[in-house]
Amino acid sequence: MFNELKKVMLAGVGAVATTYEKANEIVNEMVEKGKITVDEGKELSEELMRDFKGKASTTTNKVMDKIDDIRPLTKQELNLDLKDRDIPTRMEFDSLKDRVEFLETKLSELMEKLDEGKEE
Repeated sequence: MFNELKKVMLAGVGAVATTYEKANEIVNEMVEKGKITVDEGKELSEELMRDFKGKASTTTNKVMDKIDDIRPLTKQELNLDLKDRDIPTRMEFDSLKDRVEFLETKLSELMEKLDEGKEE
């Protein structure tokens, strides 16, 4: 599970990095063609880098938040969740199973007595 989340995070960061690289190439081409000055190109590149770092940080934070949400439940949390869902514990289940077996035995005994009474 965590490997998949890491892959998603890396894919997101990779997509942002690729976008940054392409945008930086365009800025460099514009500088070479004289459409913007070298200073404007540097400023634009720095702004792209800040944006890239911000998006990479945001992506990392989102993934880490999801990982925190996925953490395993403690035994106490699991028991509370089962109780909230009205699911019996193993002890309750075993107790009910024992009672059903006891009642089945009693019923069988009563059925046998009834059958014996009919034969006489």
